[in-house]
Amino acid sequence: MIGPAPARTFEHIAVLMGGWSAEREVSLNSGAAVADALEGEGYRVTRIDVTRNIAQRLVEVKPQACFNALHGKFGEDGCVQGVLECLEIPYTHSGVLSSALAMHKERAKAVMKPAGIPVANAVIVTRRQAMAEHALPPPYVVKPLTEGSSVGVVIVQKADEPPPVRIGEDGDLDDVVMVERYVAGRELTCAVIGDFVTDVTDILPAEGLQFYDYQAKYGAGGSRHQVPAKLSPDIYQSIRKCTLAAHQALGCRGVSRADFRFDDTPGGTGELVCLEVNTQPGMTTTSLVPELAAHAGWSFGELVRWIIEDASCNR
Repeated sequence: MIGPAPARTFEHIAVLMGGWSAEREVSLNSGAAVADALEGEGYRVTRIDVTRNIAQRLVEVKPQACFNALHGKFGEDGCVQGVLECLEIPYTHSGVLSSALAMHKERAKAVMKPAGIPVANAVIVTRRQAMAEHALPPPYVVKPLTEGSSVGVVIVQKADEPPPVRIGEDGDLDDVVMVERYVAGRELTCAVIGDFVTDVTDILPAEGLQFYDYQAKYGAGGSRHQVPAKLSPDIYQSIRKCTLAAHQALGCRGVSRADFRFDDTPGGTGELVCLEVNTQPGMTTTSLVPELAAHAGWSFGELVRWIIEDASCNR
């Protein structure tokens, strides 16, 4: 069970949001919700829509700590963490190395697999190669190496011959992609808050959506969440165990969320695989981690207070 949220020790907090990644709008929503909640908890809050002069802006603002509500590149991959380390401003979530590892899907697999965390096999190719021929026997999933929120994800089916042209449609994303074996079944997620492992959420995309894509994550009615997920006790505890193991193997701090696929389809494999670890999970009042925290008895305000009071350097 999560203990009581800590008392306030910081007074002035800068909430970092926005930025210039493909997840800018999601980050703005997270940042606004966090800033409102922190103000409700009695903090003085400066809201910063991050631009490339962020170091100068922080020197001007002089916050005691930063709540990092950025998602995607620069905010989630170790870059802004490095800026904050140089400025010696305590910040939330994971540090430079663990953020960079978790954001890079190939590197994350290389760390998690030896730690006993099941992952799906994958190969790395260019977008041109992925469009020219099948890098794996279909079905498989094509993912940018360093994006989140299912940005740029394409599921290639057995009937797709040749590979679909939409693999190369977004020229703003990584030219190098991961082609990963598709695992059928349910989309499940679980979080770590400090050393507390939450319950498991079953994510059910709306009818007609192929998987938990960007629309399912953020569109109205795109998905519904079942907490706790209805699973056998052994699978349920395996997910919680793997979530903590992945958090620790990658060196995460504060809050992280691990996403899984579990194939319980008729005649399926019965396998459980970890898809990725999110070091900067969404932080709106309806996001997955706040929902899991609420199920454990914490309000959104208590959650954001815990996260900011956990802020430090050398993470």
